[in-house]
Amino acid sequence: MGNETLAQKILSAHAGRNLSVGDMAVISLDYVLAHDTTTAWAIEPFRKIAQKVFDPSKIFIFFDHAYPAPSLQVADMHRQIQKFCAEQGIKIHYDGVCHQVMAEKYTYPNTFLLGADSHTPTGGGIGAMCVGFGSTDAAIAMATGKIWVRVPQTIRIDLEGRLRPGVYPKDVILGIAKELSSEGANYRVVEFGGSAIGGFDVPSRLTLTNMCAEIGAKTGIVPGDSQTRAYLERQGRPMPFQELRSDVRAEFEQVFSIDISKAEPMVALPPDIDRDVPVSQVEGTPITQVFLGSCTNCRIEDLAVAYGIMKGKKVKEGVKFIVTPASRETYEQGLMNGFLLEFSKMGATIAPPGCGACLGRHMGVLGDDDVCVSTSNRNFTGRMGSPKAKIYLASPATAAASALEGKIADPRKYLH
Repeated sequence: MGNETLAQKILSAHAGRNLSVGDMAVISLDYVLAHDTTTAWAIEPFRKIAQKVFDPSKIFIFFDHAYPAPSLQVADMHRQIQKFCAEQGIKIHYDGVCHQVMAEKYTYPNTFLLGADSHTPTGGGIGAMCVGFGSTDAAIAMATGKIWVRVPQTIRIDLEGRLRPGVYPKDVILGIAKELSSEGANYRVVEFGGSAIGGFDVPSRLTLTNMCAEIGAKTGIVPGDSQTRAYLERQGRPMPFQELRSDVRAEFEQVFSIDISKAEPMVALPPDIDRDVPVSQVEGTPITQVFLGSCTNCRIEDLAVAYGIMKGKKVKEGVKFIVTPASRETYEQGLMNGFLLEFSKMGATIAPPGCGACLGRHMGVLGDDDVCVSTSNRNFTGRMGSPKAKIYLASPATAAASALEGKIADPRKYLH
């Protein structure tokens, strides 16, 4: 019987040889991802090592971080990237946040994705190994289709029990961030398992793996299973895949068991991801903005949660409530089922698909003394604009309840 982790198995398959933890290896890539910021930084180093990309069909360039262009400087950057992609035969995607669109349309289990963005681990919710790298690494990857890695150790997190009403995967991962700290999984793979994970659909898993970047992890991953198959079928791209698992005797650096039935709505206090407290401890804190968006929590399932709490009500006077669907698909689903129309009637501002306010460049930049409840993944000083603003991270449910009250609110009081 073997003793390999899931990460070892995927990396070994891509290296063409059996790898142990700590081994250095050059691996072949299934996909290379960059966006409208990191691509710009990759062009110059790419030109120093190659004239043509290794395979334009395996390279995915997204305009999402600042699109549509919010300034002349960004517009010029977009033109530079468009020129590069045209000469290389690379398609540019304008469909929303890169991580969400990759999950919807392209990523398959047991594959390896190199992404020039820190939240690339999102795709681990589909059972792939998706790792964030820098723009220079992306340039090398675009030129060669390969990258070197050191096989990381794995931290196993087993989720047991069942979520209570009003508690969501975002609350679970905020609790894990508190437990492990913002650097507790540095250069580790975080693998999720346990009896509860089978009840988490892929959108829920994407939230878990997305936030692994915030605890320092190289990536997060949930092994592919029946939930993965159901998601791929729903997305119209079913494909047979082997349900790879860590061996029973696999050597994990640490194993945590978390009873999610004891979880409650959580809020990450500014300015750190691991300053997490139950919502009851900060309930009543006045706010000026709510951001329902980002690659963490603005899929159609998240819109549905927020709508269920806000239906028939109005956004509190004076609160800016910004809804930014993660992808064009989510945006269109929200149009078809009426969520976006109803949010607009409630007083929300509906932004086009993309990163939007998350990184503080447009469509919701925070000013001095603004206080925002955000469904995104980062709350460090200056993340969404002014260094004098404060960002509280929460689930879509907590964000929706807070938008109604103009202060941080417990969503459970709105459940029927």
